[in-house]
Amino acid sequence: MRALQLQTLDGPAGLHLLDVPEPEADGDVLIDVVAAGVSFPDLLLTRGQYQVKPPLPFIPGVEVAGVVRRAPAGAAVREGDRVMAFTMFGGFAEVAKAPPEMTFRIPDAWSFEAAAGGVMNYHTAHFALHRRGRLKAGEAVLVHGAAGGVGTATIQVARGAGARVLAVASSPQKAEVARKAGAHEVLLSTEDWVKQARERTDGRGVDVVMDPVGGDIFDKSLKCLAPEGRVLVVGFAGGRIPEVAVNRLLLRNIDVVGVAWGAFLMTDPALTPAIAQELAALADQGLLAPVIGPAYPLEQGAQALRDLEERRATGKVLLRVRPG
Repeated sequence: MRALQLQTLDGPAGLHLLDVPEPEADGDVLIDVVAAGVSFPDLLLTRGQYQVKPPLPFIPGVEVAGVVRRAPAGAAVREGDRVMAFTMFGGFAEVAKAPPEMTFRIPDAWSFEAAAGGVMNYHTAHFALHRRGRLKAGEAVLVHGAAGGVGTATIQVARGAGARVLAVASSPQKAEVARKAGAHEVLLSTEDWVKQARERTDGRGVDVVMDPVGGDIFDKSLKCLAPEGRVLVVGFAGGRIPEVAVNRLLLRNIDVVGVAWGAFLMTDPALTPAIAQELAALADQGLLAPVIGPAYPLEQGAQALRDLEERRATGKVLLRVRPG
């Protein structure tokens, strides 16, 4: 099969398109990949900066959508099913494998391309808002990086929970993406979005901030929280890992909450099917519609990662692996 193999930890430049043996199922679900999602963990993996460091060479790609070739006994999916899956590794290939518990049927209304961004982003958004953020209907949620894959998923999951969504985007073009994803209001990061967020909540502030950016964005986010508000720390796409003077948390009765969906999977195995069931219900109601970004052929996977790294893309960046 064709696959993008990482041979050196030089970032996207370390990827090479090769013919390699297909993976053995070994109790997992074997999937003929139609599309693969391109995610920030993939970028970190190419530089050896992710918390998991597989030995070289290996095939990156944390999530895929395709058709089941083979499934073990007892799996919830069968041969021929349209599925989306969290693979952790191996997704940038024509054939991939995934654990049965991390492989899900694709909602009828979703294409393979939409589904390639349907596991990691939506499960992360749901885990962040509900399990870690304790989101309640009627609360106000502010979403950073709102035009990206996680951002657009968060907008839709928050709306599905009955929250009011304020999105922050870095340009008018990205603001339009966030608006189409379902944000009630969109603020520009080039303006005083902290002041605007307070004004649009009648001076109270927002209840939850979804922050995959870090850096100065995190610092400012603390200033727009309502009493008992929560900043959800999802990642550091902005580069700098921020620090906080904890007296600010005490004096203002606010929380900084860590969110690491992937790291939590082994802690509570029952959580994944529960989230999947709730997301499927939202999808069936038409409340979830993945925003598809640029789609590259498999051989241009390095460029796809560069676009992600330089924050040029909106929506979910994809690799097209085979016709769907």
